[in-house]
Amino acid sequence: MTTTEWLVCDGCAAMIYGRRFARAGRICPECGWHAPLTAPQRLASLLDPGSVRTLELVVADADLPEFTDLRPYSDRLRDARARTGLAEAVVCARGRIDDNPVVVAAMDFRFLGGSLGTAVGEAVTRAAEIALRERTPLLIVTASGGARMQEGILSLMQMAKTSQALGQLDEAGVLTVSLITDPTYGGVAASFATSTDVIIAEPRARLGFAGRRVIEQTIRETLPAGFQTAEFLLEHGVIDMIRSRAELRATLARLLSVASRRPVSDDRLPERDPWLCVRAARRLGRPTTLDHVAMLVDGFDELHGDRSSADCPALVAGLGRFEGVPVVVIGTQKGHDGAELAARNYGMPSPAGYRKAARVMRLAAKLGLPVITLIDTAGAHPGVDAERHGQAVAIAQNLVLMAGLPVPVVAVVTGEGGSGGALALTVADRILMCENAVYSVISAEGCAAILWKDPAAAPLAATALRVDARSLLRLGIVDGVVPEPGEGAETDPVAASEALRAALAQTLGELLPLDQMTLVTARRARFRRFGSDTAVLVDPAAAGRPDRVVSR
Repeated sequence: MTTTEWLVCDGCAAMIYGRRFARAGRICPECGWHAPLTAPQRLASLLDPGSVRTLELVVADADLPEFTDLRPYSDRLRDARARTGLAEAVVCARGRIDDNPVVVAAMDFRFLGGSLGTAVGEAVTRAAEIALRERTPLLIVTASGGARMQEGILSLMQMAKTSQALGQLDEAGVLTVSLITDPTYGGVAASFATSTDVIIAEPRARLGFAGRRVIEQTIRETLPAGFQTAEFLLEHGVIDMIRSRAELRATLARLLSVASRRPVSDDRLPERDPWLCVRAARRLGRPTTLDHVAMLVDGFDELHGDRSSADCPALVAGLGRFEGVPVVVIGTQKGHDGAELAARNYGMPSPAGYRKAARVMRLAAKLGLPVITLIDTAGAHPGVDAERHGQAVAIAQNLVLMAGLPVPVVAVVTGEGGSGGALALTVADRILMCENAVYSVISAEGCAAILWKDPAAAPLAATALRVDARSLLRLGIVDGVVPEPGEGAETDPVAASEALRAALAQTLGELLPLDQMTLVTARRARFRRFGSDTAVLVDPAAAGRPDRVVSR
């Protein structure tokens, strides 16, 4: 296909002038369809000019299986090499993206449908080993119909081998990213394509274990429109983001930059009516997590999905830079109007939300990045679906995970901090609280309904629960209070974010020099002391006396 021809778009059937199509990165100007790129084209489009260092792949054909279908396998290989000029269905290279070093393995669908054979598996594994040895992020660009049938069970073994190699990069704390291009199926989809830290897909790219035709022919089921497309997978929590070809370099550069980690309370607060704090914390105009992120975090890339079944809109998580320091930011997200509140499930995370948070926290631990959590939620979502999918288990697992995270963790209650749903993001080294925020075991209304038998007693309950920042600072629950402008953060959101910036900068400055053991030991001791003076458990075998609990 030359660039001087008129072409027909596979997406919308429009006529496209070849030169215009090539200048646009082989994207249809009418419908946005992304045409396939060869592996060399992909490397040229992603890596900095002059930085590409292709890794030669020498393939040994001495032990090729004597497989013949309509043609001998050896003939198919010979033709594929002649037609593409490639040794196999993957090209590996070193290079840089916006001056960030990266090792790339880019698949080429022209070569026997990008099928995963022993040579492809070996090349991807060796690329991962180079990344491990040099502690350089690994980028895998996938395009494949699945395992190579002509190589039999040995092709299946490549799934295990490549997955094992990615597991070693996990253990070493080296970032891995996959770029899903159309199509990516079978053994590639079920191994290295989806085993990476971050999964990016081009628009409309298809990803799945079995192809649409195979599914329909096997189970005789009509599949929904858009099934297995990037858009479908983003909605169902399988991938992190969709990026057009024009956005890929910038997105990858930000991720690589964050992964490289390159350098770049006062208890004299005025007394306030706790019920007024409750009402202030719920004002729709208060800055949300995404408002604060837009003001404070540079190059924020949101990650999506629990990699299991769903993406929770009530919880956002991603990577960026705060004051030049690479960080992970996780927070609950409400909204400023009824429509946004409904779309975000009123800021009440589902089990998928907490599992997404856990996934991103594990990534922070792997890469050695500090974690900032922003909490504004009435609590975890209490619906039937949430219970069915293990809401209590998801929260419990986050509590265990956060207690042992080997990186600095700073939590900020920016609005409501409701019960266990808030605590699941607040097991931190330092806990800050905005001046008008509240943090409680239960809502004031809920407490009033249960103990006073009257929801109208909520102001009394708020006072008894000590939900306000001043009370919580005195209890030692929070370490500092972030002042709010005027009558509240909603009166000047920019000033509110700037006050939060100052508090976070000071707190992170204190935590970043600390080693992992110091952080984890102090964090666990912090939570161990709450209630430690209320009882003593006596062991009769040690003390020679009956079991008893002595109140102090």
